[in-house]
Amino acid sequence: MKMNMFWNYNNPGVEELIESDIIEDLLHENRLVIHNDDYNTFDYVIYVLMKVLNHTEEQAEQCALIAHYKGKCAVKEGSFDDLKIYRDAINEHGIKATIE
Repeated sequence: MKMNMFWNYNNPGVEELIESDIIEDLLHENRLVIHNDDYNTFDYVIYVLMKVLNHTEEQAEQCALIAHYKGKCAVKEGSFDDLKIYRDAINEHGIKATIE
């Protein structure tokens, strides 16, 4: 297991070892990403984003357009456990969503 060493500035001279995975999670939040497809309509994708993620109509429309033209769009950031719930709900509506 790879470990990084960090100094505890509250107690000078005392070292703390923190696992790299924990640091990675703190520095880089996960992103929930929707992917473009050839069968869901813009209106349906907008509806699902509003229903599942509580996006405004404008937010949802912008995400749908970005996914259409770029192939995917990050729609939410957070911890993996929190995003997993949203990913599953979006997938249940027939829209491909992943966590990156």
